[in-house]
Amino acid sequence: MCGRIDDPKGKSRVEYVIEAENLRKVFNNFVAVDGISFQVYPGECFGILGPNGAGKTSTIRMIYGFSPITSGKLRVFGLDITQKWRKIRARVGVCQQDNNLDADLNVRENLEIFAQYFNISRKQARGKAQSLLKFIALEHRQDDEVINLSGGMKRRLVLARALINDPDLLILDEPTTGLDPQSRHQVWDRLRELRSKKGLSILLTTHYMEEASQLCDRLIIMDHGRILVEGKPADLIRHHVGHVVIEVDDPSPKLRIFVQNHNLKHEDLGHRLIIYGQNQDSGRLFQEIDDQFVNENCILRMATLEDVFLKLTGRELRE
Repeated sequence: MCGRIDDPKGKSRVEYVIEAENLRKVFNNFVAVDGISFQVYPGECFGILGPNGAGKTSTIRMIYGFSPITSGKLRVFGLDITQKWRKIRARVGVCQQDNNLDADLNVRENLEIFAQYFNISRKQARGKAQSLLKFIALEHRQDDEVINLSGGMKRRLVLARALINDPDLLILDEPTTGLDPQSRHQVWDRLRELRSKKGLSILLTTHYMEEASQLCDRLIIMDHGRILVEGKPADLIRHHVGHVVIEVDDPSPKLRIFVQNHNLKHEDLGHRLIIYGQNQDSGRLFQEIDDQFVNENCILRMATLEDVFLKLTGRELRE
């Protein structure tokens, strides 16, 4: 989707839903976002990945107008964020990291009251709330207090609230953090349904690499405020780590020499050796390593986006 297209609601003609050029965000003397450039096409799910402090949240807060940009250019729906942020925010839904629901309101009221921020009438708000509660499978809990909901239910309610204004762009900041696998997959299914039926554009930040692989058409990986790589998840995996990974615990000196002599892509973590390979040579390579250098604790698995993430951003803890 490269050319200019019609907005489905006839509001404007845009080539990109989001277009950032040399975007910077500075807090006092700290550079949180350091001159990044990227574009998000209409109808796609675009991911922003990175360790803690990489600049992800600072970036998305600028996109929905919560935090002013320091320098660079940022256009959303073809509109300049510095001049048209009110129009932009009216067309954006934001699902923030925290479950910042109103504990004084019940489930249905959390949606109906929030709708008033978008000048939605009470009658319309009631209809939208009922529809969204059915969509997220919470219509049977609509009169319950929020405090009585499980973590997964609360996250689904936050998602529903972000959809109350029928947004053209949905921004999800770590939408499934802390959820059990069943709840996480429920959220994924709802997001896929929104894209397939409404063509909704989605901007996603997450620490779950499987989530990014499942949902994102394209993504960027950030660190220290800069973009390290950009592309489709499968392409990034293939380019940076190959198709398969061989993990060896307590590798011997002879194995290290073998890996170096054969110029194999690898990471030496001291107590563990991670070897990256292609499909065509993985079986032979694994068998050779297993037969000649390893008695046990050698596994062969498919390469993942998490391998790319750790290879590019490092394995040290971030506080």
